[in-house]
Amino acid sequence: MKKFHSGFVSLVGRPNVGKSTLMNCLIGEKIAITSHKPQTTRNKITSILTKDDFQCVFLDTPGIHKPKSKLGEYMVRSAETTFNEVDLVLMLIEPTTEVQAMDQYVLDRLKNVKTPVVLVINKIDTVERDTLLEVISVYNKLYDFADVVPISAMRDRNTGELLEVIKKYLPEGPQYFPGDMVTDQPERQIAAEIIREKALYLLQDEVPHGIAVEIMSMKKRPDQDMVDVQATIYCERDSHKGIIIGKQGSMLKRIGSTARYDMQRLLGSPIYLQLWVKVKKDWRDSDFLLKNFGYDKKNI
Repeated sequence: MKKFHSGFVSLVGRPNVGKSTLMNCLIGEKIAITSHKPQTTRNKITSILTKDDFQCVFLDTPGIHKPKSKLGEYMVRSAETTFNEVDLVLMLIEPTTEVQAMDQYVLDRLKNVKTPVVLVINKIDTVERDTLLEVISVYNKLYDFADVVPISAMRDRNTGELLEVIKKYLPEGPQYFPGDMVTDQPERQIAAEIIREKALYLLQDEVPHGIAVEIMSMKKRPDQDMVDVQATIYCERDSHKGIIIGKQGSMLKRIGSTARYDMQRLLGSPIYLQLWVKVKKDWRDSDFLLKNFGYDKKNI
């Protein structure tokens, strides 16, 4: 009988190196939201890849950075707690020969970690081979990595080789989740994240970090194939509220229509989505509001 291997793998790195893109690529479905803006992921997001001989549970973590708010502290703590709880850590970097300050910051956090760490060099399609070899040399002098794998998550290059490397570090074990399950995130949480992703994509740079989304209600209509979703977008300033709503509600409609498309794919049913916008000043530094929005320290 073929042996079955299973384990947990944490994706870590500074903000905006492609952790969520890589996880979505490996799973083959969109689980985590992505954006060109840093600090998109705020919670640990679990996704599951199940094959005939192994099951890998990925933890996509918030980008590690020097926090400037209680939300930032929560995000970094959420990432760092995974280091010694998993079977393997994937540290993602971009292919630059000059080590970024935030990459060094992540390396410093990994110094006392006993878990094997694989260096994943993402976005290799943006550099020449000689540069890539130099990047590998530079980072191998800074940390004793278990393996180094260059990839392009966006273009799905070399991700198969990465999976083979991951499998080497998965111990023999049970299948933790059903084979057809791709995430343990509640539908409400995924729906809220989809709305936030669309806002991140459509809004101006100064607004996104100050928004949170709460699903107020998600109910299937008893008499037809339709799910009614009511959600509130919270922001920190009155001026931001105006930007989110837009002229005659135009921006809010765009956020709603683009979010509804992804939510329909998630739930497999038509969605009737209603959005509201409210101001909660300085919510990122309020323990009470952070807990309300799903960023509870007790869950770390």
